[in-house]
Amino acid sequence: MRDIGEWLRGVVRRAVPGAMERVRPGWRLIGYDVPVTVTRSAYFAYIAAEPIHVHLGFEHGVLMADPRGLLEGAGITKQTRWVTLTPSSMLPEDQLAELLREGVRVATLSRGERVAIAMAHDAR
Repeated sequence: MRDIGEWLRGVVRRAVPGAMERVRPGWRLIGYDVPVTVTRSAYFAYIAAEPIHVHLGFEHGVLMADPRGLLEGAGITKQTRWVTLTPSSMLPEDQLAELLREGVRVATLSRGERVAIAMAHDAR
């Protein structure tokens, strides 16, 4: 799992070069923020290693466009979504990069814009 986690850290750095990486020991994960203004950043993704797999997760995943249907978590959480990687079930870097850039897009929307997307999702 360590190798997958290290590879994912590289995927994040390549897909979102300005991302700030921070260990979040209370949550047992590595979290990623992007700068929004000089004084504010937006939390958009995380890497969480577990004994049998590694999650690449997205704080506002429920609002993300996911045309490939890669995100998991519907019916489990209200907000976050993730992909699960194991040595036998890896996803191509380009697909993960798409999700990461979409995660940044959604995380950097204003609260009002996120609420509007959520309402449109609920109306479906």
